[in-house]
Amino acid sequence: MSKIDQAKMMMRVKKIQKELEKEIIKVEKGDGAVVVEITGEQKIKKIHIDPKSIDLDDITQLERWIEDAVKEAIADSQRLAAEKMQPMMGSLGSLGL
Repeated sequence: MSKIDQAKMMMRVKKIQKELEKEIIKVEKGDGAVVVEITGEQKIKKIHIDPKSIDLDDITQLERWIEDAVKEAIADSQRLAAEKMQPMMGSLGSLGL
């Protein structure tokens, strides 16, 4: 692969990274009691807890909802990144990435 092709490939990778920064994945648990928003780059933007939907006598349930929402959001962001990068995966190998 020529240096020009490598430069074009790296520009496409950076473009995809910028797109992933702007993508927001939203996951709800407990019928909206917990809402997690994460970017396509797996950076948590927001965690919202609806106090009206929480039973303070069952904090364990709240912890499970938060954990499940974060895990699902991360998995969804990984899938999104893989989908966006899929067309380039063969070419990246020749760049040593």
